[in-house]
Amino acid sequence: MTSLDLDIRDLVIEYPARRGSGVTRAVDGVNLQLNRGEFVGIVGESGSGKSSIANAIMGLAPVTAGELWLGDTNLGALRGKQARHARRRLQLVMQDPFEALDPHMNVHRLIEEPLIVHRLGLSKAKRRARVRDALERVGLSPAEDFENRRPHELSGGQRQRVCVAACLIVDPFVVIADEPVSMLDVSVRAGVLHTLDASRRRDNAAVLMITHDLPTAAAFCDRLIVMHEGRIVEQGTAAAVVENPSHRYTQELLDATPALRRQDSSTLRG
Repeated sequence: MTSLDLDIRDLVIEYPARRGSGVTRAVDGVNLQLNRGEFVGIVGESGSGKSSIANAIMGLAPVTAGELWLGDTNLGALRGKQARHARRRLQLVMQDPFEALDPHMNVHRLIEEPLIVHRLGLSKAKRRARVRDALERVGLSPAEDFENRRPHELSGGQRQRVCVAACLIVDPFVVIADEPVSMLDVSVRAGVLHTLDASRRRDNAAVLMITHDLPTAAAFCDRLIVMHEGRIVEQGTAAAVVENPSHRYTQELLDATPALRRQDSSTLRG
């Protein structure tokens, strides 16, 4: 695997129009590169196409045109076992942690499930050790206090940490985080984002965060990509995009952010 993990080339995504015939173009010729160890944010309002990109990467949305490469592997050309093996290296943290977790499973089983799905061939004892290590890595410690709980016995932040642990347990190259903290209280958002940040630093994984919250993304991301109407309208370092936006839409996003929220976001890392 090269240092470049994810390479999206001229991506187009279309959906059937809601009314009448024809199609709606959700993503229009997007090019995007993601390197090992990077934390990159795709920012835009609802309908900008950012979540469609995340879904396409995960194989959950149709690709009308373009290519998606993971290292030297063309994801669109894979089928069956090869596709499953490649997509093990791409993991998704969903927006709603309660919806993402089976309420009938305990925490141990939820985090263990990816090891079984991807047929990693570990013994029961080794799987248990991996689960406990994953729990400790996301700050649910001691692991023994959490592994037998069910989702309804956890707080929102704890549930999202379980989702992150279930992603990290298969050692992904890329973690796609689709609005990972939008449904959490402000007081626990920073903790979840710090967990993602720590994981990419420790494991040299890449994190691609999809969000509508520009200031929060700027607090954690190395680079920001701003999308509007299916296209990338601006990208650069987080500091450059926030402090010196070059596109009017980026400025509109910043202007729409209450000053107090900007101040809160700037202190998330602290």
